[in-house]
Amino acid sequence: MAAPSGSWLRLSKDGVSDAFIVSKVLPTNASRDGTIKACEASLKRLGTDHIDLYLLHWRGRYPLADTVEAFEALRQSGKIGAWGVSNFDADDMEELLAVPDGGNVAANQVLYNLARRGIEYDLLKDSQVRGIPIMAYSPLDEGRLMRHPDLIHIAKAHQATVAQVALAFLIRNPGVIVIPKTAMPERVRENRATVEVQLTADDLAILDRAFPPPGRKMPLEMI
Repeated sequence: MAAPSGSWLRLSKDGVSDAFIVSKVLPTNASRDGTIKACEASLKRLGTDHIDLYLLHWRGRYPLADTVEAFEALRQSGKIGAWGVSNFDADDMEELLAVPDGGNVAANQVLYNLARRGIEYDLLKDSQVRGIPIMAYSPLDEGRLMRHPDLIHIAKAHQATVAQVALAFLIRNPGVIVIPKTAMPERVRENRATVEVQLTADDLAILDRAFPPPGRKMPLEMI
């Protein structure tokens, strides 16, 4: 299974202001007509007439050109604001960008955290060059990073939380968006404050020793 659909909270200076709605089409529904029908069904279930970002959950049997054509039709009709993909590796992105309007992809949502750094070998760099944002799901490795002693040590030095340090490591990379899961407004505000955590060169060296960056191409991980 991969990351679920949902909504993200936008923050104002004083707190939560509104929601940014994201949904996904399953690959089994990703034909041209199937994608449009799936989106319309999601709109009905959500009780809205607009989805901000609509993603293809992962690669399937339907040609990418058909899915992209449907995405573009949905965007032009105003039913979605933008479209993207999820769980696409570097070669998948190459194929996507080669189809008509494939360059309109707005994001690639993939598994990325300190313990799972495989995308740094090629996908992250390629995406940065092309200006395609990476949306890092499970940025806290389903909570497992919260108990790591090196992260705890760095967090104490910065008077920050462990989660903020783990998120700060990711967002220091240009073009990386993190989507930690929470239902609590206070946690959303804590996550927002991550932008104030500036990791030092010594911090990064400690994290590289604890979580070595990839030295070779690795299969794209999913959960």
